[in-house]
Amino acid sequence: MDVKEYDYIVIGGGSGGIASANRAAMHGAKVLLFEGKEVGGTCVNLGCVPKKVMWYGAQVAETLANYAAEYGFHLEQKSFDFKTLKNNREAYIDRIHASYERGFDSNGVERVYEYARFVDAHTIEAAGKYYTAPHILVATGGHALYPDIPGAQFGMVSDDFFALDELPKRTAVVGAGYIAVELASVLHALGSDTQLFVRENRPLRKFDKEIVETLVDVMAASGPTLHTYAIPKEVIKNDDDSLTLVLKNGENYTVDVVIWAIGRRANISGFGLEKTGVELDDKGFIRTDEFENTSVKGIYALGDVNGKLELTPVAVKAGRQLSERLFNHKPNAKMDYKDVATVIFSHPAIGSIGYSEEKAIEEFGADKVKVYRSNFTPMYTALGNHRQPSKMKLVTLGEKEKIIGLHGIGYGVDEMIQGFSVAIKMGATKEDFDNTVAIHPTGAEEFVTMR
Repeated sequence: MDVKEYDYIVIGGGSGGIASANRAAMHGAKVLLFEGKEVGGTCVNLGCVPKKVMWYGAQVAETLANYAAEYGFHLEQKSFDFKTLKNNREAYIDRIHASYERGFDSNGVERVYEYARFVDAHTIEAAGKYYTAPHILVATGGHALYPDIPGAQFGMVSDDFFALDELPKRTAVVGAGYIAVELASVLHALGSDTQLFVRENRPLRKFDKEIVETLVDVMAASGPTLHTYAIPKEVIKNDDDSLTLVLKNGENYTVDVVIWAIGRRANISGFGLEKTGVELDDKGFIRTDEFENTSVKGIYALGDVNGKLELTPVAVKAGRQLSERLFNHKPNAKMDYKDVATVIFSHPAIGSIGYSEEKAIEEFGADKVKVYRSNFTPMYTALGNHRQPSKMKLVTLGEKEKIIGLHGIGYGVDEMIQGFSVAIKMGATKEDFDNTVAIHPTGAEEFVTMR
């Protein structure tokens, strides 16, 4: 059997795999990357990139509908062509694909665009050819789940949303996480009659309660319609191809599209992982230590497949750190999973870093935690009747008031949060924020002027 040898084999051409492969090649490693679908993984093809384009489209729609006239713009024609937005979005993604190929070529990363499978712990087969390496990274990502109820197959998952050629007139989004909230927000803003169904009393239960309640208030005032304690029982396909979502409480809702956004699981089957001896955790993710090592020497896993923190920048950073450790003489290089900033692209957006108020009190006690707040109307929305609320919070710990949590909701929060994450990562205190001169007039100044 002819086996080609490499220093590093990467299975999965998503964000984490690409980042790790390129960084390893930059350090002189002979690298081979396998990808059975389109390069870029979920983020580029079916996740954060197309989602953000749709979010921008929804933002334009809201501007035209709610704010253009307030700024003196009177537009006679108010039409929207969903297909144009989709085509331009896909053309943008094609350009990203091309940029990845240029990066691979520049760094010397070899690619095989076939599905790979393990023959044993250090041998890979693809399209009848065999490959080996002392270091193999599994970066196969995850997939969306369907509920185990009758008629679930009539619904679609988030991946399918991006294949739609037309905007549904009526949409039911089922789920309480960020994917559900983002899709519901986009669909509503673009003009679909959208309803969001969550199992508990609010969506985004892992995020700061006060911030999420502000979003819930916005939904109550302007949509999408939120249904709480709503547990699906079945989906019925009607003669006119519409769908009826039946809840366990007996309520039913007829829509054109049902989107399941109830969670994701690791892609661990279909590529021979069971032949390696790699251990899984109780949720089916690949078990890894702090250095992304699996239970088998020389096999690593990162990104959505290990379930630590399912965010694209986390996979990218973890992938690069792994290659620094393996190929650049940095034995202690590893991903720091603490204080990772994240944004929910809802309408308005939510930004979050570190501890929520609830988690901080639970872990450290109410007597050691102090919270600062600011409520205001963003200037952009303040001229007319469509005023949008904004709320900022700082969660501090101890006498020195170290900032352990920073949260916000409102216009522009998505672009504010990155810089503050650097400060929190460096251990900033409330006094450090107080000593910072604000930029006026901005929404971001609220974070450094709270009292």
